[in-house]
Amino acid sequence: MSATAPRLGPYVVGLTGGIASGKSTVSATLAELGAAVVDTDLISRELVRPGQPALQEIRTSFGEQVIASDGSLDRHALRAIVFADAQERARLEAILHPRIRAEARTQVERARGPYVLLVVPLLVESGGYGWVDRVLVVDASLRVQAQLLMARDGIEAEAARAMIATQADRQTRLTNADDVIRNSAGLAELRIQAQAVHRRYHALAMACPGSHRPRTAHDETTAALSSAINAPPTWVGVRE
Repeated sequence: MSATAPRLGPYVVGLTGGIASGKSTVSATLAELGAAVVDTDLISRELVRPGQPALQEIRTSFGEQVIASDGSLDRHALRAIVFADAQERARLEAILHPRIRAEARTQVERARGPYVLLVVPLLVESGGYGWVDRVLVVDASLRVQAQLLMARDGIEAEAARAMIATQADRQTRLTNADDVIRNSAGLAELRIQAQAVHRRYHALAMACPGSHRPRTAHDETTAALSSAINAPPTWVGVRE
């Protein structure tokens, strides 16, 4: 798509990062500052509510063992299956990811705000989000991830490491990033970094009304407000 093509929707920032890396804190901070947030985790939860086609397809594929007594999805049972077997995980993703992408696109087009923050934990792994304008990665060391995950889910270190290993490795995410927030100095510092990228994204969005801006293009106005779209990732925090 050329840089002069008619804009297809609002300015979109794709937020991603490893499990328990601090995405929720960054997302909440940007929402408080005025960004319109579309969260694919929330979309996924709605898609598997009782009565939804996706839940029936999951039941057919994985059996009654993943269905709770009230007819809802037993997330813990399903998680145990898919985190232990890459083929089973791919089967689940084939059911959910196309539906999630379609609904995410619909919600993004309807969103109102200076820009839209599209939260996609598996943005790098799942693909299909090439239409976002920028990719923001929340980066944390494996040690920090494991600590946060154990505290959040009440699991042992081995289980935490196994869950982290199912996702794209740290370097792959960073290679796909336009901007990077480092989660290495606590929540207060994480929020400060989020405030900094908010100012950048607000300026970028205001600089390109009326034209869709693919990640591979930039102009002098946008470059004056931030580093060029094609530049190496902007590290907001302290790089190791």
